[in-house]
Amino acid sequence: MYLTVEQALSVYPLSEGKLIAGHSGINRIVKSVNVMDAPDITDWIKEGEMLLSTAYLLKDDPEDAMRLMRRLNDCGSVGLGIKLGRFWNCVPDALIEQANDLGFPLIELPYAFTFSDQMNGLFQAEMKRNTGILQDVLNKQIRLMRFALQSEPIHRLFAAVTDIIGDPVAVIGSRGQLVYNSSDLSEDALLTGQQPTIKYPKWIKRSDWQAYQVPLMKQELWTGYALFFSTRLFLSPIEESLYLQAAELLSYHLNFNYEDYFEHSVQKDFGIVIKRHLKHGLPIESVIEYEQRWEIDLFKQPYRCVLTDFPLTLQSEVRAEKLECLKKEYLSHARLQELKGIHFVVDEGVVSLFPERTEDGGESLISALDSCFSGKADRAEVPTVSISSRKKKLEQLFEAFDECRETHRLAKDWGMNDKLLKFETLDMAFIFESVPKEKMKTYCARWLGGLLGRDPEYVQEMLRTLETYLDNDGQLNETAKRLFIHRNTATYRIEKLGELLDVDFKSIDDLLRLKLAFLFRRLLNRENSASERIR
Repeated sequence: MYLTVEQALSVYPLSEGKLIAGHSGINRIVKSVNVMDAPDITDWIKEGEMLLSTAYLLKDDPEDAMRLMRRLNDCGSVGLGIKLGRFWNCVPDALIEQANDLGFPLIELPYAFTFSDQMNGLFQAEMKRNTGILQDVLNKQIRLMRFALQSEPIHRLFAAVTDIIGDPVAVIGSRGQLVYNSSDLSEDALLTGQQPTIKYPKWIKRSDWQAYQVPLMKQELWTGYALFFSTRLFLSPIEESLYLQAAELLSYHLNFNYEDYFEHSVQKDFGIVIKRHLKHGLPIESVIEYEQRWEIDLFKQPYRCVLTDFPLTLQSEVRAEKLECLKKEYLSHARLQELKGIHFVVDEGVVSLFPERTEDGGESLISALDSCFSGKADRAEVPTVSISSRKKKLEQLFEAFDECRETHRLAKDWGMNDKLLKFETLDMAFIFESVPKEKMKTYCARWLGGLLGRDPEYVQEMLRTLETYLDNDGQLNETAKRLFIHRNTATYRIEKLGELLDVDFKSIDDLLRLKLAFLFRRLLNRENSASERIR
């Protein structure tokens, strides 16, 4: 039995009685009911026990009655019910005064009902209450089980558990961050005075709130805790077990279906800090402080910045929507997830920062990005991706971002159709972009003239072969792969080009000159196309 004295007084036939003293103790918990029929009752009294008496042991000496009441109170008894009419016609004033001083509930029992009537009424009420609680808990467990079998977004997980439990819930992450809170309490109120880790469920009580605190575990690893708020002074074990089941559900979804949720939460905040640094001049010291506080290891090794954007010709609303979808795609793509990058949206597009753990010149990053877009049926939907050079210090963050922006600009100015561009491949464009157009034409005629005077279709195919060969750093296998031709065919074409252009493809100087000639051709072709559109 777990009723308060106040609740017990509402149960028939005890409700026919009257609380005549000790009103301040009405919230004492009644765990059992007994009849006081022996003078040494205090040797047998149990904590939480309510006693019923005819006053037979108290009738002869009021002083003994007062001493007995004090002992009952000290032993943890929750109250005394006295049936008047046989040995006492009224309760002595001194006993009433002492009950009020002790806050010990003193109840005048109705004469018409036996003690067994009173006890049966209380036990029936408790059984009915427990049955209702059991049914309610079972219904909630069924709802939790049904929800556990579904795949829901993380915000629905918290909201659904709160709705099923029927009490406010707060979730604290392993780093001490407030992940979710449906109570009216502030973040400071919830986090102040909390232990860094807890491994066992327990009640915590503050001056203005109390909650059942349950750890969230991933196998043996502590990943945070949940707080279930309740205004009730006592919960039965079955009600506490419902909180444990809800915490288990939260642990499962957070640690398995949403294993990286806490980490993503921190990365999201870190992305906002970096965005403020790049776009609004937040001091780099603030970025460093945040990185150290949350133990983010992104900049503890070399890294690269990536800028991804769709054509600016799209309507602003459409472009913004596409960028948000692209960020989500980056977050969910398996190969990009392995690279442990962070992503956020700025005016220029989606900015991504990836640690570079292997010195492969960024090829693993390019391969992962390429795989993200390789399945796109409509190549027009594929955005342009610019990749900065390798950086080693956090202080170079803005420099890396600026390299991506310049790569985007140069790709547009030089009419490059490649969707993945590294800053390193456009170094010469920075140097020669201010060269006069006439000099560019003269240079192209000098180094490509041996080919340009032939059949246009032949010229087109050979120029495409040569440009692909240069873009792939003179690797014949890769050139053949990109052109979808046999390696022997690629070899023959390159040898023929060497004869026509009078160049040595083993000479770095000749390769550099040809690469520069193609850069000039791209810029000249772009300007010619623009002039034709104006006409």
